Amino acid sequence: MRWLGLLLIWCISSDVLAGELFLIPEDTPKPVYPRALHRAGISGEVRVGFTVQADGSVDRVRILQSVHPDLSAVSKKAIEQWRFKPWTVSKEKPAELEIIAPMQFHLDDPTGLNQWLKEVKCREINPDFARTADYQWVDLAAFRYTRAYLSSGFFQHQWTTQERLAMIARLNKQAHMIARRCLDYPASRFVRFLPEEIRKVL
Repeated sequence: MRWLGLLLIWCISSDVLAGELFLIPEDTPKPVYPRALHRAGISGEVRVGFTVQADGSVDRVRILQSVHPDLSAVSKKAIEQWRFKPWTVSKEKPAELEIIAPMQFHLDDPTGLNQWLKEVKCREINPDFARTADYQWVDLAAFRYTRAYLSSGFFQHQWTTQERLAMIARLNKQAHMIARRCLDYPASRFVRFLPEEIRKVL
């Protein structure tokens, strides 16, 4: 998962002017991207509101907007563990701050992904298949990268979410057969064994 962490934090306290108090993260664990959602190609943003106390603790964590309830749950769980550097309450520094943080969940998207998927030979990825239990093949790089490619911004504007997720579901369903064919034909390109509708967009 490409997780952007504290991509942007907004301080929404009306009592504090910008620049008077800077939150300094001390411990901000990342949310765990649920494997089932990653595998299904479900990605997007979760906007989380929370309060930071002067002792650095976090409370009143609430989901403001989310693309999926499971992403909400892991975001809330992670932020509940966050800690910031404490500060001394004063006339300029309030006892608490209200914060909004967007949590980004995106599939892996390496540079040159399209070209790699078109050219990679089965013999290059077969060692991953050989040393991994077959029920986990769908989570290996070749399939993760294919899902990431299908989830890129370019395709999100061409297809409806339902069409894109249905294509990813077909890929996942055929992953075992694709891997077996790659193992049988190591000189072939991986793309050769992908579903036809995916081959057309590579």
